[in-house]
Amino acid sequence: MPAKVDETKCSGCEECVDACPTEVISMVDGHAWVNPDDCIDCEACIDACPEDAISMVD
Repeated sequence: MPAKVDETKCSGCEECVDACPTEVISMVDGHAWVNPDDCIDCEACIDACPEDAISMVD
């Protein structure tokens, strides 16, 4: 169940990029994007996001 970013909430602060232990989050058009194939479901990005823009999806 990889993390997914709600682009309407993401401010582009990059806190999640810094928090990701596997470096699978990148910035695309000013918003975070999680590579779903490499996400290890650790939820570090969810804890780091000040905008509550990241959640786990099925």
